[in-house]
Amino acid sequence: MARATRRIFTVGLLAALAACGKPSKFKKYSGPPVTQIVVNKGERRMHLLSGRTVLKSYDIALGNEPIGHKQFEGDGKTPEGIYFIDRFNPNSAFHLSVGVSYPNPNDKMFANQFGLSPGGDIFIHGRGPEGNAKAPKKRDWTAGCIAVKDDEIEEIYAMLSGGVPIVINP
Repeated sequence: MARATRRIFTVGLLAALAACGKPSKFKKYSGPPVTQIVVNKGERRMHLLSGRTVLKSYDIALGNEPIGHKQFEGDGKTPEGIYFIDRFNPNSAFHLSVGVSYPNPNDKMFANQFGLSPGGDIFIHGRGPEGNAKAPKKRDWTAGCIAVKDDEIEEIYAMLSGGVPIVINP
C-alpha cells in the first residue's frame, strides 16, 4: 500500500513540475472568425476583421525597404495587393509565423520578364531572438515580412485559418 501511495505521489509531483514549465506559445481562440486582414503599410498597422468589425489591431514592422511593392527577391520590400493566408509554421525562427501567398501569378510574370525571381517566403511573424536584436535598432527590419511582438503573433496564429484574405495597402 505504501508503495502504491508513493507511486501516485511521484506521478502527481512530476505532473505538477511539468505544468510549471515554460508557458505554451499556442493559444486558444473562441471568438468570431477572422474573415480578412488589412495591412496599412504607411501607418504601420495591421487589422484583423470579422466582417466589418475590427477584432484586433497591431503595430507592425515591415521589410527594410518599406516603400513600394515587392518585385524581386532580396529587394527588402513588403508586397502590396491581395493575397491569402496559406500556411502556418509552428517552428519559425521568429517565434511563430503565418504564410502569405506571395508571389501570385502577376508577381511571377513581372519578375520573370526581367529574368529575376519574385522572391517568396513572406510571413506575418513574431520577433524571435533575431528580431528582438534588430527591432530596437531599426523600425523596419524584416526581409519583406510583417512582424509583430511574440505575444501578438501567438494571438494572431490562434485567430487565423488558411484561406483568409490579406489586403496589403501602401
